[in-house]
Amino acid sequence: MRYGFTTGSCAAAAAKAAAYMLLTGKEKQNIVIETPKGVMYEAGVLKIKRAESHVSCVVRKDSGGDPDVTDGALIAARVSIGSRKAAVTNAADETLEAHAKINSRVIIKGGEGVGVVTKPGLDQPVGAHAINSVPRRMIEKEVLEVMSLCDYKGVLDVEISVPEGRALAEKTFNPRLGIEGGISILGTSGIVEPMSSEAIIKTIEAELRQKKALGYSVVPVSPGNYGLEFMKREYGFDLELSVKCSNFIGEMLDMAAGMGFEGVLLTGHIGKLIKVSGGMMNTHSKYGDCRMELIAAAAALEGAENKTLQRILGAVSTEDAVDIIDEGSGSTELRQRIMDRIMDRIMQQLNSRIEKTGAMQIECMMYSNRHGMLAMSKGATDMLAKFL
Repeated sequence: MRYGFTTGSCAAAAAKAAAYMLLTGKEKQNIVIETPKGVMYEAGVLKIKRAESHVSCVVRKDSGGDPDVTDGALIAARVSIGSRKAAVTNAADETLEAHAKINSRVIIKGGEGVGVVTKPGLDQPVGAHAINSVPRRMIEKEVLEVMSLCDYKGVLDVEISVPEGRALAEKTFNPRLGIEGGISILGTSGIVEPMSSEAIIKTIEAELRQKKALGYSVVPVSPGNYGLEFMKREYGFDLELSVKCSNFIGEMLDMAAGMGFEGVLLTGHIGKLIKVSGGMMNTHSKYGDCRMELIAAAAALEGAENKTLQRILGAVSTEDAVDIIDEGSGSTELRQRIMDRIMDRIMQQLNSRIEKTGAMQIECMMYSNRHGMLAMSKGATDMLAKFL
């Protein structure tokens, strides 16, 4: 299966091409950028419109071997001559304050089909267009490269738009997350890696077999490296040494038990593991998103106020939900009871999964990037010590 490229990469490519055509006066049919992953992306440039003070063009998104709802979408960039005065004015606008700094020479904003953030807790502040931090840096880097090549000392305005973005957004979780009017411009690596379920499961199986061959009787597992720095700092444990199970927690348990491992230590972020508490052994969003409902149910059983429960149900992220619990109670005591209840449910679901497969000890650690370790199963600390 082949790589694809993110909406962020497409936006950066379109912006670079438009900037080049604006500053050189030459038409550009193809453009090359370097993704954060280090993979070079050569994009075809379409629908070119040139004027003296601005140029617009589009790049068609190619999601590679793992197409998503944005596969084939046109990502457009309009680059125009800006001014230092406009840059200062935009910098005063709090919706752009994180990126349109006074000294910035590339002012990035969203246009039609790019969603606007309406709830806190996301990568961008409320009121800003949902062009995430890494794509913003990519766009700025590529446009600055052209400006340097052309010895242009002024300011360029870059507007990213997605003609079909409003319709595409209805097929995503954006409306639920609090992003309205279009899709998000996303991507941390710049590429869309092949993600067939079969390929991922075979990779998990291979990693488990490797651990077994190396003499591991107990194996550390994590859905990903989301809490890498936290686990290193607090426990001296490198999540890079874990088997990565992605969303396939159930399949991982089946394979580990079948291979005869004596134990599994599952370490994960609340955003993933809360789903397990509800019996979801594949945590991909396409199978459902019951995170806030499960947190609210646990909070209700521990006596949280109705106002707190309503706020949890309206939260954008699990990190925000934990904040809301603390704000509602004024202390961390209620939070701990809620998280311990959630952990009890997680352990019931994990142990239930392997009842028919064979005896295997399972322990679990659940963390939050903002709040640190939220809850652990009873034997988690002892099992963790085996890897330190």
